[in-house]
Amino acid sequence: MKKNNKYFLIIGICSLLCIGYFIADNILFDGIRPKNIREKGIHAQLFLPKNGKNNTTVVLLGGGQWGDYWGQYFAKNNFTGLSLAYTRQPGLPLLPEAIDLAYFENALRWLQKQPAVAPNKIVVMGASRNAELALVLAATFPELIHGVIAYAPSSVSWSNTVLPFNSDDLKASWVYHNQDIPYVPMDKIKPDSTGTLQMLSYWQRGLSKPAAKNAAIAVENIQGPILLFSGLDDQVWPSASMANQIENRLQQHNFSHSVQNIQYAQAGHLITTNPDQRSKQYQASLLIEGKSYPYNFGGNSEGDVKAKQDARTKLMQFLKKL
Repeated sequence: MKKNNKYFLIIGICSLLCIGYFIADNILFDGIRPKNIREKGIHAQLFLPKNGKNNTTVVLLGGGQWGDYWGQYFAKNNFTGLSLAYTRQPGLPLLPEAIDLAYFENALRWLQKQPAVAPNKIVVMGASRNAELALVLAATFPELIHGVIAYAPSSVSWSNTVLPFNSDDLKASWVYHNQDIPYVPMDKIKPDSTGTLQMLSYWQRGLSKPAAKNAAIAVENIQGPILLFSGLDDQVWPSASMANQIENRLQQHNFSHSVQNIQYAQAGHLITTNPDQRSKQYQASLLIEGKSYPYNFGGNSEGDVKAKQDARTKLMQFLKKL
């Protein structure tokens, strides 16, 4: 009998601890718990605001910590956020190459049917290569996407070979209906004779190629406002110059929606990161043929933080006007 009492006592204590944990977790947690989406091949986290239905919705391309941060932030501010992965998940491509845009089309059509989503107020948002993707998607599916937010954008679509870890065969980064989205063909980046990665000149050589004209993203097809952010000291790729190319193309085509091309002095490629975090490391490295080579992000801690926080303010103003 005593053994049974001891057994029940242990169960009771464990139950109380579990109940206490969940109560404390609910009291202390002030975020939005995402809904894990695994429908129709979609891999995403859906962040729903508490204010009901028909919200402006932001699709955060690439997912991960970046997408989850913004998904939380938008949901807390009465917008719906979808943090959408497209690589490195079960059933998804391992590498970001020959990515079928039909995957995103499927996700967008699914999203339109969700009660928390206003189907005519869906915006795509991306940073760096995902900003390139955001613009490509909005130009390809103007009936599904009604605005673009692009941090450190690209004015063209690039080949898969811009990333050292991708396969060695030249491919389009994006495809649709078994057709390549036109791209700038690039050799894989290599260090110069001093062992340095000259990132800016690598991309600038690509932009000067004849193929760049055909690979320019048809941003004039986008049916909604466009918000571009870039750092004037971006040392990873010439995002400010490419943002200017996007704006010029839109002007040439008499684009009827608003365009904001916002550029920050003393800011670099890290304006793409979490606005609440101050960057401490301004150099990273790429592993090329078994050896690590450094490259710089550009900008500085103060310049990046000011840029990121100002950009977040302008981003929220942009969404509230939709």
